[in-house]
Amino acid sequence: MSSKIKSLKYNGKWDFSPSIESLENLSIQKEYQLFINGKFQKPLAKKYFPSINPTNEQQLSSIAKAESDDVDLAVNSARAAFNGQWSEISAKERAKYIYRIARIIQEKSKELAIVETLDGGKPIRESRDIDIPLAAAHFFYYAGWADKLNYAFPNRTPKPLGVVGQIIPWNFPLMMAAWKIAPALATGNTVVLKPAESTSITALLLAEIIKEAELPPGVVNVITGDGSTGNLIVNHPDVNKIAFTGSTDVGKSIMKSISGTNKRSTMELGGKAANIIFEDAPLDQAVEGVINGIYFNQGHVCCAGSRLFIQESVYDVVIRKLKDRMQSLVVGNPLDKNTDIGAVNSKQQLATIHKYIDIGVKEGADIYQLNCELPKSGYWCPPTLFTNVSQSHSIAKEEIFGPVLAIQTFRTTQEVIDKANNTPYGLSAGVWTEKGSKAFNLAAKLKAGVIWANTYNKFDPTSPFGGYKESGHGREGGLHGLSPYLNLE
Repeated sequence: MSSKIKSLKYNGKWDFSPSIESLENLSIQKEYQLFINGKFQKPLAKKYFPSINPTNEQQLSSIAKAESDDVDLAVNSARAAFNGQWSEISAKERAKYIYRIARIIQEKSKELAIVETLDGGKPIRESRDIDIPLAAAHFFYYAGWADKLNYAFPNRTPKPLGVVGQIIPWNFPLMMAAWKIAPALATGNTVVLKPAESTSITALLLAEIIKEAELPPGVVNVITGDGSTGNLIVNHPDVNKIAFTGSTDVGKSIMKSISGTNKRSTMELGGKAANIIFEDAPLDQAVEGVINGIYFNQGHVCCAGSRLFIQESVYDVVIRKLKDRMQSLVVGNPLDKNTDIGAVNSKQQLATIHKYIDIGVKEGADIYQLNCELPKSGYWCPPTLFTNVSQSHSIAKEEIFGPVLAIQTFRTTQEVIDKANNTPYGLSAGVWTEKGSKAFNLAAKLKAGVIWANTYNKFDPTSPFGGYKESGHGREGGLHGLSPYLNLE
C-alpha cells in the first residue's frame, strides 16, 4: 500500500498512484450486428448509431439499429423457438443451459467488467465487484428454479407465457439483462431483448455468450436501437409480455400502448428514495451508507437514496461527517481502481443533472460540492449535496438520476414517515437505527417496495425487488420474479 501513496494533499486526501485496468487483451468490434435466431446479422435498413465512451467522448463502436422488419424477424424467431425446440426441452435441460450461461459469464468477468466501465462510465470497482457477479448470480439462481416450478407454486399448473419483450436501461446494462432473461428462460419463455441505446455492448457480448452456450436458435434475441425500436417491440402483436425498466414517463406510455390487449407487464420505474438517519444510529456506518446510496453509483440507480432525512439532534455531526467523507472521494478515470466516482453516462443526462443543480440554487437551497478538478473531456459532475431543503423544492420531489443529495431534518418518527411518503414514487428507502423495533415499524409504514435497515443498495438474486405507486408494479428477483413470466392455472 505504501508504494502507491505519493503525498498528502492540502485537502487531506491521499494522492494514490494510478492503478489502471489493462486493456491489452480487450477486443471491442468496430461494428456490432443484431442477434436474431442464433446468429449475428446486419440490420435490413443498414442503419447504425455510435456508442460513445462518456469519459473522453470518443466512439467505441457502431451499433446496429433495428427497425420494423428486424423486429418482426426477432419476434418470429422467438415464436418459432417457443413453439419448437425450446418447448420440447425438459425443465432440467433448460436449467443446464442457464447454468452454462452463468459459468461463461464468470469466465469472461474481467472483459465484461471493463466493457461495462468503458461504455457506461461507472468505476471499474463497481463493474467488477457488483454488476458482473450479480449478473452471474441471477443466472445461477434461476437455473436452480427451472425444474422446481411445481414446488414454487403448489397446487397450480405453471405454464410459460410465450414471447417476452424486454427493455432495459443504461445504468446496469448486463445486470438488468440477467434480471430479465434468467427468470424468463427458467419459466420456459423466449426473449426479445433491447438494451439502452447508449450502453448496448455488454448485452451483445451476452448474446455471444448465449451463442457459445449453444442455446437453441431464437430462444434469446438481442436487438439494438433507440426508443422507436422499443416501441416496435411493445406494439408487436405477437409479444405476450413486456418487461420494462426505465423512467416513469416511458413506463406510463408503454402501459397506455398495451392497455386493451392481453399483454402482461412488469414495470420497474423511477424513484425518489428516502434515507433516514435516527439519533441512535451508528453514524459513521450511516454516513458510509449515504455515500454508497447516492455517490458511488453517481445516483444512476432508480433506488438511489437521493433524499436524506436526519434527526435534528444529530444533524450537525452527520453533516460534518458527510462533508468530510465527500472530500475524500476520488473523481476520475473509471478504469483506475482508485476511482470512486466515474463519468455521467451521456451528455443529455449531464445536462439534466446540471439543470436540477441550477434549480436547487435558484429555489434557495444551500449547495455543497466536492472540491476537485474535473477532466477536461467527457461528462463529469462532482458529488453534490443541498441543505436548507424543504418538501416543496424540486430537488426533493423530482428524480434527478445523478449524484445530487437533498437533505432535510425531522424531529419525530411520524414526521419522517409523512415526509418520506410524500412522493408519487415508492421504490425503496433506508432506515438507520440501533433499535430493531423502530426499523420494523418504519418498514411497515414506509410506502416503498424495498426497505434497507442499517445498509443500503444491497442486492441478492433471492430477494424480490420492485416498487409501488409511480415506481411500477411487479417484482424481479427471488421466487416473486418467476410468477410474472407464468400463467398459473
